[in-house]
Amino acid sequence: MVSGITPLPGNVRLLHIGPHKSGTTALQGAANLARSRLAEQGVSYIGQGRTPVKPVQAVTGRPPMLGGPTPNEEDWQGLVDEVTAAGDQRALISSEFFADAPPENVPRIVEDLGGSQVHVVVTLRPLGKVLPAQWQQYVQNGLRTSYEEWLDIMFNRPHERPNSMFWRRHQQGDIVERWAEAVGPQNMTVIPVDDSDRGMLLRVFEGLLDLPEEFLVPDDRQANRSLSYGEVEMLRSFNREFKDQRMPGSFYSTYIRHGAVKRMKVAYQPPKGSEILTPEWALERAAKLGADSAERISALGVNVIGDLERLSDYPSNRAGTPDPDVSLSPEAAAQAVLGALGAVRRQNAAASGKSTKTGKAGSKKVAPQDQQLRDVTGRQLAGELFTRGVRKGRRVRNRVLGRKGN
Repeated sequence: MVSGITPLPGNVRLLHIGPHKSGTTALQGAANLARSRLAEQGVSYIGQGRTPVKPVQAVTGRPPMLGGPTPNEEDWQGLVDEVTAAGDQRALISSEFFADAPPENVPRIVEDLGGSQVHVVVTLRPLGKVLPAQWQQYVQNGLRTSYEEWLDIMFNRPHERPNSMFWRRHQQGDIVERWAEAVGPQNMTVIPVDDSDRGMLLRVFEGLLDLPEEFLVPDDRQANRSLSYGEVEMLRSFNREFKDQRMPGSFYSTYIRHGAVKRMKVAYQPPKGSEILTPEWALERAAKLGADSAERISALGVNVIGDLERLSDYPSNRAGTPDPDVSLSPEAAAQAVLGALGAVRRQNAAASGKSTKTGKAGSKKVAPQDQQLRDVTGRQLAGELFTRGVRKGRRVRNRVLGRKGN
């Protein structure tokens, strides 16, 4: 057990609500990897897979990601039943999508998951570090707005589209106050994440769950790095074409998010210096909001593990104006294309498996023309990704050569 942290009661429902980009993937990957070992320690990790996306989207009223499956009430009830089945054991429920819950939905979530047994944990990072990470995540869901325009909307027109949801999940003082009101400040813990200590978050959860030290280990298979600025700009350009062609959202989910982007994240590592830069004015506004949130959270009387002053950090090494002439590595474009083509192969293999099933009630054969359509569409999307990447590289090269010739 981590020293200095009091374990929560043996029948607690530890509800980790994120929000996004606050270390959620690292925690969820480690918990999912240790699922069977957690059970031996009397801890049930709730949900199927890394995190229960559909059930939480259902109870928060959040729509699915572009092309994703539509959640329903049965999804949420299934998660509630799993929590109930934990009985007197500790239960860990983690999803950043809980942070999207509107105020009127929060009491229902708490009551459904156990009422007085629920202890809410919020993990927070400086808003200046969240901004670029969140923007590139939105682009991975089809956003076509540039970073500077998006920042202008977020700070100066916060209730406009796109992504008016941003402040519900990232107005840090509001989210802590909202959930503390539902469970009581004594049943809420805030963790300002220390980015300089990559194991800090896992050690804290070990302490809260009364686990041996270093019980939770990172799952290296769960790659969730942020995209480089060049990668995001290539994808944003592709998103415009995808929208213009009016293609079904399911194609984006299958071939782009779970195909091209997923492989690019795993198989390619951008060089240092390719990160997304944030204009100084936005970082200054973010630091001020962080300081205000730290003051509000401190006054609420919730449990705090870590230093709230981190919320006002100004990441000066990430300050700057995004380069409109940013280039994209040919290797990154190639990995994106391979990812899309890999998704084509997986889709065709799955369709072929379905078409060979016989003798089962309700089974349907996949029409050859439907399989061919998926194959052609996937390859077209892969080709468009490659074209966008190459076109971007040529445009940058020509501008550079043109400047040298002047």
